[in-house]
Amino acid sequence: MSSSVKIVVAVTDGDWFNQLRRQPDLAEVNFWSPSPKSFRALQPGELFLFKLHAPINMIVGGGVYVSSTTMPLSLAWEAFGVANGVKSLAEMRSRILRYRKMDPATVGPIEIGCRVLTQPFFLPEDRWFPPPPSWSKNIVSFTTYETSSAEGLALWEAVQEAMAVQTQMPGFAEPQARYGEPTLIRPRLGQGAFRLVVTDLYGRRCAITRERTLPALEAAHIRPYADGGEHSPSNGILMRRDVHSLFDQGYVTITPTHRFEVSRRIREEFENGRHYYELHGSEIALPAPPNQQPDIEALQWHNEHRFLG
Repeated sequence: MSSSVKIVVAVTDGDWFNQLRRQPDLAEVNFWSPSPKSFRALQPGELFLFKLHAPINMIVGGGVYVSSTTMPLSLAWEAFGVANGVKSLAEMRSRILRYRKMDPATVGPIEIGCRVLTQPFFLPEDRWFPPPPSWSKNIVSFTTYETSSAEGLALWEAVQEAMAVQTQMPGFAEPQARYGEPTLIRPRLGQGAFRLVVTDLYGRRCAITRERTLPALEAAHIRPYADGGEHSPSNGILMRRDVHSLFDQGYVTITPTHRFEVSRRIREEFENGRHYYELHGSEIALPAPPNQQPDIEALQWHNEHRFLG
C-alpha cells in the first residue's frame, strides 16, 4: 500500500523569502505569523512549501516541518535571529505591528505564531513552479494537499524535480526520496527548534524549580553539542537560567534516576547556595512521552564528565 503524506503550500511574504535566500547554510527558519494562531495541518517530517504573492504566484522553496507553537516575539528572535527572515528585532516588531494594523508606537510584549522548519531550501528562479491547478487566488494563508490524491502526488513530484539541482541538501534529493513513494523526511533540529520543542515539551516550566517565567527559562543540552550531543528533545531539559549555567559548569547534575544533585563545590567556592541545596535529591519533572525523556546515556555522561561532585 502506498504511503500518504501531507504537503502545505503557504502564501509567503516576498521580503521574508528574499532575506532568507541570501543567507548561506541556513539549518532552520521560523515561518512566523503575526498573531498567535495555532497550526495543526502537518506532522513532523512533512513538507511546508513557500508560494509568493500575486502577481508572481509561484512555489519558490520550502522546508521540513518540525513543530508549531506560540512564543513572545522577544524569545522567537532570541531563538532564531535572522532565520526569522528579518535583519533585526526592531524590524520584526515593526512588521508585525503593521500586519496587525496597530500603532507603531505600541509597547509591551507581543505573542506570535511560530512554524519551525528545518532543512530549508530556496529554489533558483528557473526552478520555480506554479501551485496545483485547484489553488484559489482567494487563499490568503495556506492550503493542504494529500499525496494520496493525484494533485498532491503531482505536487510531490514537482518538488522532487525542482530539487534535482539542490544537491547541497542532504537527505532530501536522494534518489529514493526523488523517485520513491512520498514519505516522511526525518527532521534535523537546529538550535532554535531545539529550544522551542524542549520549552513546550516541559510545559514551559523549569524541570527542577517549576519556575514558569518564560524569559527566565532555557533549553539546556545534557551533553553539549560541541561534545557530540544532538539538538534532540531527549538531550534537552528545560531549566531556569541560573540552574542551566550551574549545570553547564558542573556545579549541579541530574542522575540517571532523574534526581537533582548539587556539588559541594558551590559551598566551598562561594560560601553560598542554600537555595540549590534545598533542591538536592529532588526528582525532576519529566515529559510524558517516554522517548522524549532525558537520555540515560547523556545523563551518565554529564555525571561522569561534567559534574564536580
